[in-house]
Amino acid sequence: MNAPVDHSKLIKGATGDWEVVIGLEIHAQVTSKAKLFSGASTGFGSEPNANVSLVDAAMPGMLPVINRECVRQAVRTGLGLKAHINLRSVFDRKNYFYPDLPQGYQISQYKHPIVGEGEVLVDMPDGKTIRVGVERLHLEQDAGKSIHDLHPSMSFVDLNRSGVALMEIVSRPDLRSSEEARAYVTKLRTILRYLGTCDGDMEKGSLRADVNVSVRRPGEGLGTRCEIKNVNSIRFIGQAIEYEARRQIGIIEDGGTIDQETRLFDPGKGETRSMRSKEEAHDYRYFPDPDLLPLEFDQAFVDELAAHLPELPDAKKERFIAEYGLSVYDAGVLIAERESADFFERVAEGRDGKAAANWVINELFGRLNKEGMGISDSPVSADQLGQIVDLIGEGVISGKIAKDLFEIVWTEGGEPRAIVETRGMKQVTDSGAIETAVDAVIAANPDKVEQVKAKPTMLGWFVGQVMKGTGGKANPQAVNDLLKAKLGIE
Repeated sequence: MNAPVDHSKLIKGATGDWEVVIGLEIHAQVTSKAKLFSGASTGFGSEPNANVSLVDAAMPGMLPVINRECVRQAVRTGLGLKAHINLRSVFDRKNYFYPDLPQGYQISQYKHPIVGEGEVLVDMPDGKTIRVGVERLHLEQDAGKSIHDLHPSMSFVDLNRSGVALMEIVSRPDLRSSEEARAYVTKLRTILRYLGTCDGDMEKGSLRADVNVSVRRPGEGLGTRCEIKNVNSIRFIGQAIEYEARRQIGIIEDGGTIDQETRLFDPGKGETRSMRSKEEAHDYRYFPDPDLLPLEFDQAFVDELAAHLPELPDAKKERFIAEYGLSVYDAGVLIAERESADFFERVAEGRDGKAAANWVINELFGRLNKEGMGISDSPVSADQLGQIVDLIGEGVISGKIAKDLFEIVWTEGGEPRAIVETRGMKQVTDSGAIETAVDAVIAANPDKVEQVKAKPTMLGWFVGQVMKGTGGKANPQAVNDLLKAKLGIE
């Protein structure tokens, strides 16, 4: 039965509305020092063909041997996706010839994958949460890399990647917009990084997506899909979907039909182009690999891995909301990266969680984004930021002075408390000094005094003038209270 149609996600065509249907096949490189069936290194950036064993090069008589760590990582990922773990799975040969696949076949899994059905919860910017079904996760070998731009008449082959373990994570066609697809890949990458099963580095090719797109009239059955291969950035995934959906709508509205095919996305032109007609499973002549026994393990193996999983993003988000009183949005921002969440918890330890979150998100993340830096590059440590939060909470400095202090710590370093002492940054709490400043502002602005009595919201202007007169050092609350008393405002 079709899910209810979300009319806000429909695409307007010349002849009416259309619904886009999207499914994603994510290829995630397994975090492991050795390849799936050989002991060759998986290190990135080595000289071409430096990480190639006799097994990877498909020398005669070479037999594959399963890497236990890759199996562990696949099971851990399945558990992180709330998926069914299959205690028995089978490796198959997927037959096709390509220069960077020396065997002439890829060892993959077809009918009996290591991980079955699961789901990913995806929080959207509008506050809604969508459930994206995961159909399966299977292990397979990556292919090598063909390089076509180093010689005018020859192609080169680098087999360093050949045989590296991939997890192919196949979603159900549950996504209905490019925005949902981007959010799903972002969330999936976050889960993989929390688990440590894939580094999610799309620039290095550690995470790539095959994007299946079809369109239909709302309420109708599934249309003919096209697969866009090897899209390697979340932004490009969104662009590829937008272009492909409109391309298909245009063809159908002009009276044509969609050919099921494999396409490529050209980021420079922002469009997809035909690559080849889409293969079906029978084209690959799958059959169980005779060199590999079925992969079997017991429930105790799964339970042991489950017992040592880290706290995952959804659970951490719920805890941040309950434990620190954060909003759903703030908790979502903080848990997006495991390092960011850990940094926040160090700042928030023994302090007001909301104040800590405000400083981490608005001041620190804002500055890091502006400078194009990650949390691991932050020149301000969690301890330093925590001290700034303490100094505000203790009334030693005002919020305005705190921002100046943050800038000093960012550019020069140092202990915030010591900086406040040596540079005379403590806020003025002496009521006599504050009263003098308040009286001066009131005396200098008799016209504004009359106005504020009729319009109490103008009090903020007076507070600003007093703060200006004291170099931002007056206690804002004391200024506020004193002004209300002297101006007769409730």
